[in-house]
Order: sequence, then structure tokens, then C-alpha cells
Amino acid sequence: MSGAPRAIVVMGVSASGKTSLGRTLADALGCGFVEGDDLHPPVNVAKMKAGVALDDADRVPWLDAVARALGAAEGWTVASCSALKRAYRERLLAAAPRAAFLLIDAPEAVLRHRIAERRGHFMPPSLLASQLTTLEKPRAPERALILDATRPMETNVDEALAWLRSLPG
Repeated sequence: MSGAPRAIVVMGVSASGKTSLGRTLADALGCGFVEGDDLHPPVNVAKMKAGVALDDADRVPWLDAVARALGAAEGWTVASCSALKRAYRERLLAAAPRAAFLLIDAPEAVLRHRIAERRGHFMPPSLLASQLTTLEKPRAPERALILDATRPMETNVDEALAWLRSLPG
């Protein structure tokens, strides 16, 4: 895929599969991957570990860090970032105006199962409900595609690549 540098933000709630899809997509594109969770300030991580949901003010420094990573990238870059609200996505677009968003979406029961099985992550299962409440799914005119997290990874990557190819250069 040629054209101007573009960012792809794989978004969704905790345990939706953002990192897995993001890394697989970055490999398919031969580009870099930014793990959004690694950019959370320590105070945010501590808050989440304690079972306290982040608010808009908490998310600002984190979103700005993700935005800086996207803005500094040369060529295509894939990042994982929950980007739960449209205002958060607009903040990311300020740094990467040509960004496209992929929402990896799953039923709550699937998410609860995945988050319960996950080990070593700072996000406790108790915060899933707050993320689902906060989530504003993308809609027109946002440049976004919603993918079903229960489908095989290859299916989602193929659909994402076809959609990305269809976007105006």
C-alpha cells in the first residue's frame, strides 16, 4: 500500500484482541507496531491495578503519548489504543490526520472470559464494565471499520487489509 504515511489504530475495550490484531496487521504490512498499553503513565497503571477506572483527565497524557508516537512515525504504523470515545480518536487524528481506526468488537461474555484468562496484565476484570459503558463505537464520517473479534485472526487481517486498500490515497 503506497501513499502518504498513515497510522492504523486498532481500538477496543480490554481483552478485545487489540494487541494481537495490531501485531499481526503490522507484520502483514511490514511496518512498526506501537503498544499503547506501554505508553500509560505509571499513575494510570497504578490506578487501574487498584481497580479504579480512568477518567477523561487521566487519559489525556496517555492519548498524547500515543499521538506523539503516531505523529513521529515514518510510513505506515499500527498502534493499539482503546480510543473508546470519539473525542479520543479526534485527539489522535490531530497528530496523525490520515489515521484509520479498526474497532475489534466482541460480545461482553467473550470479553469477560478472555480477561479472566489473561495473566500479567494491569487491567483487572472489574474494569471491563466501565470500558464498555465508555465505548462510543465509530460511525460515519469516521474512517473506521468494525471487526468481529470472535472470527479467526486471518479473516480479520484480510478484511482490514482489503478495507485499507480501498481508502483514498
